[in-house]
Amino acid sequence: MRHNKKFNHLSRKSAHRDAMLANMTISLIMHKRIITTLAKAKALRVYAEPLINRAKDDTTASRRLVFKHLQNKQAVKELYSTVAAKIGDRPGGYTRILKLGNRLGDNAKTCFIELVDFNEAMLEAKSQEKAAAKKTTRRSRKKTNTAAAAPAPATEEAPKTEE
Repeated sequence: MRHNKKFNHLSRKSAHRDAMLANMTISLIMHKRIITTLAKAKALRVYAEPLINRAKDDTTASRRLVFKHLQNKQAVKELYSTVAAKIGDRPGGYTRILKLGNRLGDNAKTCFIELVDFNEAMLEAKSQEKAAAKKTTRRSRKKTNTAAAAPAPATEEAPKTEE
């Protein structure tokens, strides 16, 4: 039975798993996108997103907590300078996983994991979609005042005759 086993252990001891996830988080922060297996990407998302969320408030205590996990000054600096500036107003969901298919050697499922606000091609595509959506929306035309546009129909009144 798998009681109280809430996360994927990735067939590694805890020290090896922590070191691997820390290294993958550093690579994700520095390169903004990495290719890995799907299981590792899902484990990385659980590990990295709380650290990215902590970067929203730039205090000494939060920097120390992030550095405790990452042990890399350049990654912490990059996280607090560029990444935190872009994700400041986002309430969560800082990473995106895009599936690629299976690897040739061992048929493992591979994927991209990337920081959401740093994919420039996808951001441009979204802005183009929004612009195209605005151009192609169909709206009913405003009806013009027909009384003002067309002359009033002539009413036939009987001529008044005086007797």
